[in-house]
Amino acid sequence: MPPTLAPVQAAAAYRATQAQAGTGSEGGDFGAALQRAMEDAVDLGRSADAASTQALLGQGSVTDVVLAVSRAEMALQTATTLRDKVVAAYQDVMRMPI
Repeated sequence: MPPTLAPVQAAAAYRATQAQAGTGSEGGDFGAALQRAMEDAVDLGRSADAASTQALLGQGSVTDVVLAVSRAEMALQTATTLRDKVVAAYQDVMRMPI
């Protein structure tokens, strides 16, 4: 069963995207918002790797590692859910009669 995105999480992500984009009144910002979201997910993965490496070297705490990995996991689940929704919408459009 694919992970689901709670409505509260979706609303928070939308508000964060609108805050980053300014007013959000432009119509072509969807691609830029997706680009930023993917870059943020990659950055979270890198920070989780860095925290894990520091903990292995004895320089970081286990709590920091758990938090960083949890954030990276949440970003990956969100990206996967978004991808599944986009694919489902595309399939619905392709099934429409002309």
